[in-house]
Amino acid sequence: MMNKSMQLVQDMAQSLREHVGDFSPQVVLVLGSGLGEFAELVENVTIVPYTDVAHMPQSTAPGHAGNFVFGMLEGKRVVVMQGRPHYYEGHDVDAVVLPLRALRLMGASAMIVTNAAGGVNTKYNTCDLMLIVDHIKLFTPTPLRGANLAEFGTRFPDMTYAYSPKLREIACKVASDRGIKLHEGVYMYFPGPQFETPAEVRAARVLGADAVGMSTVYEVIAAVHAGYHVMGVSVISNMAAGVLPVKLSGDDVNEAAEVARPYFAELILGCLRDMP
Repeated sequence: MMNKSMQLVQDMAQSLREHVGDFSPQVVLVLGSGLGEFAELVENVTIVPYTDVAHMPQSTAPGHAGNFVFGMLEGKRVVVMQGRPHYYEGHDVDAVVLPLRALRLMGASAMIVTNAAGGVNTKYNTCDLMLIVDHIKLFTPTPLRGANLAEFGTRFPDMTYAYSPKLREIACKVASDRGIKLHEGVYMYFPGPQFETPAEVRAARVLGADAVGMSTVYEVIAAVHAGYHVMGVSVISNMAAGVLPVKLSGDDVNEAAEVARPYFAELILGCLRDMP
């Protein structure tokens, strides 16, 4: 008997195929808060609202339009997730990663995952970009809990190179060639939706985190398990709690993402163009 989770993945993949036919994406781009307008750069588009896809959890976060955008970008067949479901919205972890697994069945082999994050490293500034080199996730669930989906990967996947060294090399070269300031750092996941406390941010810094946020890590774990090559980019949308003597606001996150959008887009487009 087929695992129930695998049946949901296959159902979603079939539902997406009903909209896009035999289109087989090469790269999945997951857009974080305030970054959804990047999807407007895709050519020859087919837009599939999340509401039209079987089992697709809905994204209610501000700035997350809730669409799959299939098409061409820099010579690559892409599907852009214009917004993402979050664990803090009440979705199970399996539901958060379900679309990535379905897109893997459709042929995707690389993922560029992005987010808006709080800066923990005091050398960072608001609107900077950070290339994720590793992540920290403590005391929260994993999308690999339960019966292993052997169709995707092994029971105990190695996470040493979760963020592809080759894709990171490409990103650094693109940033250097185009004069884009790009930090390399560690992203730490907190479940949210409340912002982290100043004490939690201090603890994150001690543990080696450079930025904190409420997404990305579940998707990366599931993607690595399924054999994706992964690149992650954070927009430092605010300095994390306690770094500066100011209160944090969700509006500030989207405003910072808007400021960063031009050089964020230049970086992602350059990476797509140079990806094998």
